[in-house]
Amino acid sequence: MFTSTGSSGLYKAPVSKGLLLVPSALSLLLALLLPHCQRFFVYDLQAVKDDFQIWRLICGRIICLDLKDTFCSSLLIYNFRIFERRYGSRKFASFLLGSWILSAVGDFILVEAVWYSFGITAARNLPSGFLAPVFALFVPFYCSIPRVQVAHILGPLSITNKTLIYILGLQLFTSGSYIWIVAISGLISGLCYNSKMLQVHEVLCVPSWMAKFCSWTLEPIFSSSEPTSEARIGMGATVDIQRQQRMELLDRQLMLSQFAQVRRQRQQQGGMINWNRLFPPLRQRRNVNYQDGRQSEQQASPPLEVSEEQVARLMEMGFSRGDALEALRASNNDLNVATNFLLQH
Repeated sequence: MFTSTGSSGLYKAPVSKGLLLVPSALSLLLALLLPHCQRFFVYDLQAVKDDFQIWRLICGRIICLDLKDTFCSSLLIYNFRIFERRYGSRKFASFLLGSWILSAVGDFILVEAVWYSFGITAARNLPSGFLAPVFALFVPFYCSIPRVQVAHILGPLSITNKTLIYILGLQLFTSGSYIWIVAISGLISGLCYNSKMLQVHEVLCVPSWMAKFCSWTLEPIFSSSEPTSEARIGMGATVDIQRQQRMELLDRQLMLSQFAQVRRQRQQQGGMINWNRLFPPLRQRRNVNYQDGRQSEQQASPPLEVSEEQVARLMEMGFSRGDALEALRASNNDLNVATNFLLQH
């Protein structure tokens, strides 16, 4: 469904898994069994300002009291888990922590601005939950995930691999009267943290000792096992289509396994990936009989020409030009497959 973020479940994403399980479980518990305790988790900035209930800045910004907000934010966190795999759990948690703190300041400023400009009191009507960091994650999602067109509708309008994520974010954005305040403060905090403005990423970060402690205590609880390489094969209408589907699946699994092996060797030895060691795709050798290694090298097809626009998109995600070029060649110029290669391994 969401091809831009991979399909390996919650593998190597313990922080995302914890954010999915713990706040969602507490939200259901409060809604179904302990409704009388919901008042302790109301995000009331007026009480913070007048009665100095500072604890509401923590309790009111962790658990959603609206189940539809819980559902939408959980789906978005699941799809944004790719950033934890890419950055690492500590850096990902630092981004969430920094945007969570900055957005609290932004909420105060926006609430006061709305009061002085329009005379509207919004301090007691802000939605509860871990919403601002979720909106903050749209900043790296927009900047670093490439846009891959899926289908055309109504002429210039098109559906991409990112369309459903934006629709889900829009649904969350319109779920309440004053949630736009939390959304704007979250986007601004994500922009400040992602652009390293005023060096906030060095100040608002998870300390190394805390990261080690959580890695030792919490990671075994929320870690997920590595997914199997088996995948379901679509049922084609004819035997030829089914054979083609199976061949494409084997081709993909072969390239993924070879890429992972070379990636591990690169991490051990350092330097660029030796892509020449990858086997040619099954599509290129379906009707060719390789008798020995020399003959296979002589019959190898010349390198494919890749689009500079696709290379630029991969380089924007932080990959080197060499890796981007060879990933596109190995995937037959398929930007989506090349992105999954580079992100998931």
